[in-house]
Amino acid sequence: MKNSTVKPGYLFTSRYTNYIFILLFLLYLFDYADRMVVNSMFTAIQRDWGINDTQSGWLVSVIYLAIGILTFPVSLLIDRWSRTKTIGIMAIVWSMATLLCALTGNYVQLFMARVLIGFGEAGYAPGGSAMISALYPIEKRSKMMGLWNASIPIGSAIGVTMGGIIASTIGWKHAFGLVALPGLIVAVLFLFIKDYKTVDLSKRDKSNKKIRMETKDIFREFITKPSLILTYFGMAAIVFVTTALIVWLPKYFETIGGIEPKKAGSMAGAIMMLALIGAPVGGTIIDRWRKTQKKARLLFPAISTFISAVLLFLGIVVFRGTPQLITLFAFGVVIMTFVAGAGAVTQDVIHPGLRATSYAIAVAVQNLLGSFTAPIVLGKISDHSDLQKAMDILPVALLIGSLLFFIGSKYLVNDMKKVEDIHLETA
Repeated sequence: MKNSTVKPGYLFTSRYTNYIFILLFLLYLFDYADRMVVNSMFTAIQRDWGINDTQSGWLVSVIYLAIGILTFPVSLLIDRWSRTKTIGIMAIVWSMATLLCALTGNYVQLFMARVLIGFGEAGYAPGGSAMISALYPIEKRSKMMGLWNASIPIGSAIGVTMGGIIASTIGWKHAFGLVALPGLIVAVLFLFIKDYKTVDLSKRDKSNKKIRMETKDIFREFITKPSLILTYFGMAAIVFVTTALIVWLPKYFETIGGIEPKKAGSMAGAIMMLALIGAPVGGTIIDRWRKTQKKARLLFPAISTFISAVLLFLGIVVFRGTPQLITLFAFGVVIMTFVAGAGAVTQDVIHPGLRATSYAIAVAVQNLLGSFTAPIVLGKISDHSDLQKAMDILPVALLIGSLLFFIGSKYLVNDMKKVEDIHLETA
């Protein structure tokens, strides 16, 4: 690969950059398909094994707990060793664990197989975000982060939709095997992708001399950036809501709307699939607005998350029938517009040698406070009251997220000025 064919600000040629991005997109898609395929099969599993809503919720929450525990140490390996090898190996692990789910014979076995999925998926989001930040210049970062994150609703929708259809036709266990195989193929391909050179953890002192960062300097990289910390928790608030909806919306349509399981899963998947529009559109708007408003990467998420809160309140609490569906479809478009800007912030305001670690902290906070908590909390409320009351709490979480993004935007420009400017090189 000749340097003359590489555009300024890029590591590789356009063709090879796009190839890497496609593989990253597909891996994130299969990540979420493997993770979410169980959601629309709760009714079938409960019928076969006699488990309740809380136990069903744990089949999803345990993945996020495992990710939350392992993501930080794995991110250190990613930043200090290899992005491509770590991503490929962990994708193989989660794909094989998904296959293992098809062979389970009771709830405990299925639960433990789901734990292994979480261990495998722990390093993907940090590694993928670091790769995308390296592949594209900063002025395109929100757009590409938005496009990459569009794979989440697609994968979730595929998982939820396939789970409901397969469970109703040939049995729910077969769904695990069918969603695992494509991810396994892409994982092997990714092992052969070119990487960028691992960035030395160094900074410049007052005399402009390059010195190695100590542990206290690395710690200070994070705690001295209010915009970064507020972004972590703002993302967690929204992930709490999106995870709750992905997990419980199929059963909500079944129990509250009286819709058959196959159709309920498809409707829920269609609503979340609309984020396919919202995530890249949000990224494009943010990158354009940032040319005149440097705070755009957090101001836009603040605005869009507030709109999402209003739409979800109307769709869950106020409306029923056709107006409810229209409102929830609009919500599906808007809810993921935040992710491009917020995801870019986790990379913009941190040392380039700590980008995977930064996103790992975001993932840990999201998973432990959002994704892990949401299925269990709503399952508990549903068991003690009903699913409608459980769903009613979700708009409040979005309002909290909107406020955190807005406050964070006030610190963003100053935090970006603190970042060490380091040029990345291909390995």
